[in-house]
Amino acid sequence: MKQRKKSKYVHEGQYVAEVEVALVEDDTGWSPYLSVEDAYKLDDVRDALRQGDLESAAQYGRIYELRPVAHR
Repeated sequence: MKQRKKSKYVHEGQYVAEVEVALVEDDTGWSPYLSVEDAYKLDDVRDALRQGDLESAAQYGRIYELRPVAHR
């Protein structure tokens, strides 16, 4: 079993969180997959962004604000 780091992006409303997780790779057909802890971490970030709690979401990674760009 091997692990490698990967950035996952969680988009909720006008915010995106960049969260680092570990992908687990093994010889099963389920590979690569997230650990249960990392899956819960992504859920926690999504819930915090949904509630507008940027301080809690920022504990897990970088937070970005999305803004519309004028298009001609």
